[in-house]
Amino acid sequence: MRSAVIPFALVVAFLSLATVDPVAAPNFSAWGTPTNLGAVVNSPFVDGGPGISKKGLSLYFHSNRPGGMGDTDIWVSQRASVDAAWGTPVNLGSTINTSFAETVPTFSRDQHWMFFASTRPGGQGGNDIWASWRQHTHDDFGWQPAVNLGPNVNTAVFDAGQTYFAGDGPFPPTLFFISGRPGGFGSNDVYASELQPDGSFGTATHIPELSSPVNDARPTIRHDGLEIVIFSNRAGSLGANDLWGSTRASLAGSWSLPENLGPIINTVAEEFQPQLTSDGKSLLFGSNRPGGFGDFDLYVSVRSKAAR
Repeated sequence: MRSAVIPFALVVAFLSLATVDPVAAPNFSAWGTPTNLGAVVNSPFVDGGPGISKKGLSLYFHSNRPGGMGDTDIWVSQRASVDAAWGTPVNLGSTINTSFAETVPTFSRDQHWMFFASTRPGGQGGNDIWASWRQHTHDDFGWQPAVNLGPNVNTAVFDAGQTYFAGDGPFPPTLFFISGRPGGFGSNDVYASELQPDGSFGTATHIPELSSPVNDARPTIRHDGLEIVIFSNRAGSLGANDLWGSTRASLAGSWSLPENLGPIINTVAEEFQPQLTSDGKSLLFGSNRPGGFGDFDLYVSVRSKAAR
């Protein structure tokens, strides 16, 4: 299970996902005032890197709270419906977590794959991106041992912050992620790697429109591939790291210059590691703004689909 190539048989689900109709891409209202996810989810320790299931009933995140395997682990909180309260987070256990850091979980749209970053040994070095598969998409504890995504995605330096776009027609499934590898503009930049017919990921390509000389990190992409949110400390931030958004007119188009999401979302404190929900109407992120439960907490902002 330490192979750098994901078995092709397990990639079939990726290739059968629904196509995207950019003409029918939704319009949205502005983001609303963020809400802290509360004391059941958050702790006095670091809680960040949210990833949420397609139906919004399982919230994954990383935390260094007591009760883990060591360093930072991935935890999951469940709820019975989207209107119900989140339950007590549970550690995913030793199949996923190690004594090293496991962070920023996110999912394929078919929910069979979880991607996350880890400093564990067995990779390319530094912080690498790994993937785990499960047979039953509603089983939050059915994950298989993770595989490293290999040298086209990972390097000897920092690679993390991944988000998976399912692809459409001539546009193959693509992993967007960040890396501190040589050849970028500086610090961490945004890259993309396309899924190959054999189930491996191809050579990573730098995305200059989304990158800058400072830190540009953890992209999260809307399911239609036309909107992306990152966090960055680039010029124009209200504080240290802020959330920034970019769009493109079509899957063949270039990304717009990222725009700061503004003071409704961002503060003079840190906002980091965003995650869009499957319907694009909620934005989860971490922040150490005042009023939380200690260190970094998880927050959510909501918007609605606007009338055409």
